[in-house]
Amino acid sequence: MSTYTLPACCSPLAEHWPLPQPLANSRFVSTAFDPALLQPDDFQRSQIPATHGVAKRQAEFLAGRVCAREALRRLNRSEVVPAVGADRAPQWPAGVSGSITHGKNWAAAIVANSGDWRGLGLDVENLLSSERAARLQGEILTPAELRRASVLDPEQLGLLVTLTFSLKESLFKALYPLTLQRFYFEHAEVLEWNEAGDARLRLLTDLSPEWQSGSELQGQFGRFDGRLLSLVAIR
Repeated sequence: MSTYTLPACCSPLAEHWPLPQPLANSRFVSTAFDPALLQPDDFQRSQIPATHGVAKRQAEFLAGRVCAREALRRLNRSEVVPAVGADRAPQWPAGVSGSITHGKNWAAAIVANSGDWRGLGLDVENLLSSERAARLQGEILTPAELRRASVLDPEQLGLLVTLTFSLKESLFKALYPLTLQRFYFEHAEVLEWNEAGDARLRLLTDLSPEWQSGSELQGQFGRFDGRLLSLVAIR
């Protein structure tokens, strides 16, 4: 029986699905958190190994790990807290794929048995203003993406740059555990997306014999409370 308690900085854990397409045989758990409510004994009471940093960093790490542990419990009755690897990536139990994300005082984790989903990448971002998107687009978009963005109005540009950033982050999280190769914004592109929340991406670099330049993957995304959440899942 569980002996840990929910941190004072976290809202009750929720299992809901904020994306367009349900992911079969997965578990998704989220929480809202407030760094101002972080207590000195929150890590100890929650039985989560402590991390260092300012209150915001501690609260988001704690919230993400609480969600991951609960998602694992709901998946296979495990209560493992994913450790932080030497590469800073979460270390999931053998036979499990997973991903953690946090942003704008909200955190979530998704897990599945790797026999169902080999790779999972989840990322949440605050929606960029049109001004900030215009400043950042050159760092995030490929030349082809920039050409497609050039015809958009400022509001659409904010969504596009946020979406592209988030999908590429999710793609990295899904593929890195399978290839152990780092890649960056210029090494993938968003080919298309629609208002229903579907997206298609393509790799622009070779990561492994299986995942080579030209490989295409599907993604999905949803918007809520000024946030954009994206997911790339590999069967």
